[in-house]
Amino acid sequence: RAVRPGRSAAARRPIVVDGSNVMYWRDNTPRLDSVKAVVDRLSALGYAPGVVFDANAGHLLAGRYLHDREFGRRLGLPTERVMVVPKGMPADPVILHAARSVGARIVTNDRYRDWAEAHPEVHEPGRLIGGGYRSGDLRLELD
Repeated sequence: RAVRPGRSAAARRPIVVDGSNVMYWRDNTPRLDSVKAVVDRLSALGYAPGVVFDANAGHLLAGRYLHDREFGRRLGLPTERVMVVPKGMPADPVILHAARSVGARIVTNDRYRDWAEAHPEVHEPGRLIGGGYRSGDLRLELD
């Protein structure tokens, strides 16, 4: 299958977004627009972002539980590319497993120290993509 002109080498490559981490990137306040900005930037760069949230993310962002479909609608993503982990389950191992299963990088400022023994790939250069806001502008530490 031929690559379309103008498409980057990253075209349609999966990438996992740690939604519960990224939502704090602007002013250390939970904001869905921070996650949406990351999803939009990654999509523009040719990635296929999937987002994973902790069960309490909806409560922090909207004052109530939000399920995969609602987050997908708000982020402009298909439901199958959004996951809210069940209550009482940490999102970190789900994020790490999802990324490992498709060979994806992870957008987060988390270093996953508690999970590094089971997921040594977190130490690989470029596996974890940090970011945040500087002077109101989104920055992603992509190479």
